[in-house]
Amino acid sequence: MLATLYNTGARVSELISLAVGDVVLGSCAYVHLKGKGRKQRTVPLWRTTASCLRQWLRAYPRPADQPLFPNRAGGPMTRTGVTDRLQLAVATAARRCPMLKRRISPHTMRHSTAMHLLQAGVDISVIALWLGHESIETTHIYVEADLAMKERALSAVQAPSVKPLRFRPTEDVLAFLEGL
Repeated sequence: MLATLYNTGARVSELISLAVGDVVLGSCAYVHLKGKGRKQRTVPLWRTTASCLRQWLRAYPRPADQPLFPNRAGGPMTRTGVTDRLQLAVATAARRCPMLKRRISPHTMRHSTAMHLLQAGVDISVIALWLGHESIETTHIYVEADLAMKERALSAVQAPSVKPLRFRPTEDVLAFLEGL
């Protein structure tokens, strides 16, 4: 579930509404997400995510119209259920990496997906499509450039070759300063 959440950058509502039939695990694996306003989008899956989903579906086979990630009763998982499972994973990870103290939410996973795509050089318009945004401006909320990206951008451009001029104050400025 968490691999799918990260890979797709899905909203929690999109993740919990996924049915088994929304996942295609052929040679080119992908998932159909139903987003805001009932808009649908297709997001490709990494091989590792597809492999996890194959294992999941072998271990817990379900009909195509059933939830991909069901709750204990077999119905759709709730937002709280997703958050609880994520918190268990974060707690486990924090035992191995004590620096992991910040709050991680499902939405943090969505933000991380956007940053991962941005740092890999994916165009922001593709990231907007990946996340199901109507506008690229919405995507800017998620994709704050980090220092390494800024350093790469700086190294890609040359500094101006113009020699900086020395400031020479006028007589009026000097008179004003002397009067202080």
